[in-house]
Amino acid sequence: PVRTIAQGPGALLFVGTTRNYILQGDVSLGFHSIVDGGHTEEMWGLAVHPLKGQMQFVTASYDRQLVLWDALTHQAIWAKAGLTSEVNSGADGLHCVAFHPSGMVLCVGTQSGRWLVVDATSHEIVAVHTDGKEQIECCEYSPNGRMLALGSRDNSIYVFHALEGGGAGAGDTASSELPATKYSRIGRCAKHSSFITHLDWSADSQYIRSNSGDYELLYWMASNCQQVTAVSELRDVRWASQNCVLGYEVAGVFPEAADGTDVNTCARAQEKALLATGDDFGMVKLFQFPANKPKCASRAYGGHSSHVTNVKFLIDDSRLISVGGQDFCIMQWEIV
Repeated sequence: PVRTIAQGPGALLFVGTTRNYILQGDVSLGFHSIVDGGHTEEMWGLAVHPLKGQMQFVTASYDRQLVLWDALTHQAIWAKAGLTSEVNSGADGLHCVAFHPSGMVLCVGTQSGRWLVVDATSHEIVAVHTDGKEQIECCEYSPNGRMLALGSRDNSIYVFHALEGGGAGAGDTASSELPATKYSRIGRCAKHSSFITHLDWSADSQYIRSNSGDYELLYWMASNCQQVTAVSELRDVRWASQNCVLGYEVAGVFPEAADGTDVNTCARAQEKALLATGDDFGMVKLFQFPANKPKCASRAYGGHSSHVTNVKFLIDDSRLISVGGQDFCIMQWEIV
């Protein structure tokens, strides 16, 4: 259905649809799409393909769609609509998504506490689990592909062994090269006093760090889900990502007079010393990494008409992907 029509030069018309397509043309010659529609409800889920040379990323939304995009053509490679309708009658929305290091499967967290594992080639659901009754806020595979961590709105982090292509014992085949389709729970990290907002794995897959809704930063031993209270012992640990918006490396990203909720997301480039953030004011900002001094200098870029919910660098750092919450918009930013 048509939502809006705007007149261009002469007989040229621009037509916007309720599925977020923009068509260009005229009544006599017909219309063609100049902006492809994607999602139609609030969007938080974003993950980039982990393999070199793959200029792809995936998005997930409350409209229950999971879409794999080609960053070069700006086109959808495939879209899986009504994903949760296949496993429950309530059909809850999708909130977060993560690629397994093999690039062969995706973990998708929903608003109900259910999480799904989807084959990235066949688009079929290969595993379904439920942990808690509240929204899965974030999910991340360990760098070696042998574990999965899910942060929930029930204040807990659930940690799983990822099996088949990633056994739990020492000496197993490196699961970063094979898909993980079976999961067994290791335990639950339960020391946070508010909902989990972000989490990161250490580069050696031994530790997890996490942020919560009451601005905590906690550290965990992944193998037993025990909190690491002697934080000084982790001073030299390298982290595989920078999803946490609270921490020493990102202390300078908050603008003056901002509270802890204004910056929704951040991401570190793979190789370049760059950090990107997305905030409640619709801005995407670029910092030097680490941004550990008060009021760090940044470059700000507008484009979203709603809060920016997620940002990620492509695997080769050539582009930054950002997604908006209520504008349902996906933007690409070239790194020059």
